[in-house]
Amino acid sequence: MTTMYLKGSQWSMNRRRKPLNYFNVALLVLLIGVGLYLNYYIVPEVELPGIPTATPTRSPESYLTEAEQLFQQGKLAQAVDAYQQAVKTDPTNASAYISMARTQVWVGQYADAQVSAENALLLNQNNPAAHAVRGWALSAQGDYLTAETAIKRALELDPNNALAHAYYAELLTDQYYNNLGGLDIIDRMSEESRIALSLGENTVEAHRARGYVLEATGNSEEAIREYAAAVAINTNIPDLHLSLGRNYRTLGVYDKAVESLTRANSLNPADPTPDLIISRIYATLGEFAKGEQYAEQAVKDSPTDANLYGNLGVMYYRNFKWEEAETALAYVVNGGQTEEGAEILPIALDAGSFRVPEYYFSYGLVLVRLNRCGEALPIFQQILSAVPGDDYETFQGTSMAAPHVAGAAALLLSANSGLTHLNIKEALLNSSDKLPSLTGKCVSGGRLNVSALMTASTDTDGDGMP
Repeated sequence: MTTMYLKGSQWSMNRRRKPLNYFNVALLVLLIGVGLYLNYYIVPEVELPGIPTATPTRSPESYLTEAEQLFQQGKLAQAVDAYQQAVKTDPTNASAYISMARTQVWVGQYADAQVSAENALLLNQNNPAAHAVRGWALSAQGDYLTAETAIKRALELDPNNALAHAYYAELLTDQYYNNLGGLDIIDRMSEESRIALSLGENTVEAHRARGYVLEATGNSEEAIREYAAAVAINTNIPDLHLSLGRNYRTLGVYDKAVESLTRANSLNPADPTPDLIISRIYATLGEFAKGEQYAEQAVKDSPTDANLYGNLGVMYYRNFKWEEAETALAYVVNGGQTEEGAEILPIALDAGSFRVPEYYFSYGLVLVRLNRCGEALPIFQQILSAVPGDDYETFQGTSMAAPHVAGAAALLLSANSGLTHLNIKEALLNSSDKLPSLTGKCVSGGRLNVSALMTASTDTDGDGMP
């Protein structure tokens, strides 16, 4: 219906115009803008089925090949990443999970390795390799009972599985080190390592297991041969070079020990163990400045490990750096927080390591050097109280030997007051009992002999008598 309006003196038949709605205009402009954005930026990026992409999707096999190549190159962490991509692309590949678990054990990711092996078992509960690797990972975490159950299950499924026998040999050796496993533990771990080697002569794990057993039973020369055979199969696994370094050190072949440990360090710079052992080697050789350098690097690698601070404190003490030694050794005894914010837990004196008494004893000596005898006395009392029944106890380390050598030097000086410190040093070295077992392990290559020292000092006519 059209409304008529009177305009002036005339009638008008036009519609009356509504005012412009600016909100609706703005909304329309906004909708147009969104449409243009979707058309130019979003829609072109949507991949339509059947149309090739610019970057082809990688196959699981390509990731597995890459992982194996990285493993052979010693790039273990990168190999784990590649295996993770493989199982992400194909989560039904049990072999990929098992290979990843093996690599994770080598790199020290024991809990992750256990999960990877268990993922393989979810796909097949009767996979012997998965049970074996799971047992290996559990053994590395100290869960020996569960580990043994897993490895025995693997051997039930496949009695000729070389890796399962190798892992079992290592598990039994770990039990031996922890005073577990019964009276026949040495026979059992030796037999398992021999079986592993007979079934898997071309595997790294079989040679490593045999070497580990030989090392534990004090056969370092034979252990070196087995570890070297493992290295010949794959020269880029840091743990193998670390094992070689330990055994060369045991034999006193320090140049080869440092060489092997340096190689381990280059393959896995984040591991403080090679630096720790090298520092102890240089301390044995009396080169405490070098020992200090490697001890400092070990602490940088693992700044929350109180044991590494203890070792560093001993090196500082040997280099007459009392203040630095006190700071480092205090972390062992009292714990605390570093300037960088790292939290360090103390180590109890009865923690089972023969190094710990050395750290406590060195800490007490440092406090004496700093004229803090009131603080030193409780430390020495704590050491004495650690020996039950006021009995005798055996401790190892240069700090344990130092008081005996110092006492011998004092006796010599009391009988010959005109001797210089160089005369005393020469007399101590020359009068020691030379022992093959100490050749290359200390400066003199021998054991302190106070009787011979005093006889030589008063023997003026060279007849061996005072």
